[in-house]
Amino acid sequence: MPAAPTAELVSAARASGHGVAAFNVITLEHAEAIASAAEQTGLPVILQISENAVKFHGGRPEPLIAATTAIACGAKVPVAVHLDHINSEDLLRAGVAAGVTSVMFDACALPYAENVEVTARITAWAHERGVWVESELGEVGGKDGAHAPGVRTDPGEAAAFIAATGVDALAVAVGSSHAMTERTAELDFDLITRLRAGVGVPLVLHGSSGVPDGDLRRAVTAGMTKINIGTALNVAFTAAVRDHLVAEPAVVDPRRYFRPARAAMTSTVAHLLKVIAA
Repeated sequence: MPAAPTAELVSAARASGHGVAAFNVITLEHAEAIASAAEQTGLPVILQISENAVKFHGGRPEPLIAATTAIACGAKVPVAVHLDHINSEDLLRAGVAAGVTSVMFDACALPYAENVEVTARITAWAHERGVWVESELGEVGGKDGAHAPGVRTDPGEAAAFIAATGVDALAVAVGSSHAMTERTAELDFDLITRLRAGVGVPLVLHGSSGVPDGDLRRAVTAGMTKINIGTALNVAFTAAVRDHLVAEPAVVDPRRYFRPARAAMTSTVAHLLKVIAA
């Protein structure tokens, strides 16, 4: 089947009161694990390719998009392919030319007025090409070592931002942080409820690897729809590789330790899919 549009998966999840999980792809094994877990659980999923992942692969988005899209198209359940945390307009254009139909364009580091101006221009360009746009307001924290506890998205400002930019979804700062390896984030559920009531587009939770299972479920109930997860997969991958190499230090064939690493990520994704989307 063709890759599913992110817009359709997010809209369906929001309408039904469920969440839809979006997992970051770094290697082919990440994409394979995510799609395999989606098939095992029978639940839809979003494969995300970040600007940092593209940089890791030499700066050209086409090979990673092509491989990820091929895996999405081969899955027996709906799987979407999405660009995540894109700052470069050149990368956005290249990704859309390569066939991606949704993007999270990240201008949140700019002052509010500049964020509005840039996001509105990008959204207009994307919508002319049928591309769904997510943006961010507030500071989730954790990227590039920056952590800003207490910085939260204001509901009134969020409503004004959406009206001014025309974005299709909004990532909001409600207490989570990127790159957390321990699940100790404390979400502001009252703020999530107020944001859900005050804005007319789906809400996105970034930095979800640090949120405990019960709070992920509660976040969806309170109003979050798209739940982004990256670090949890890397923790599972790295632990499996480390364990294998400790047990068999003479191994040099990466297939020997990538196989258990992929299996560990599959297990992690399957568990989180059931928490978020089931």
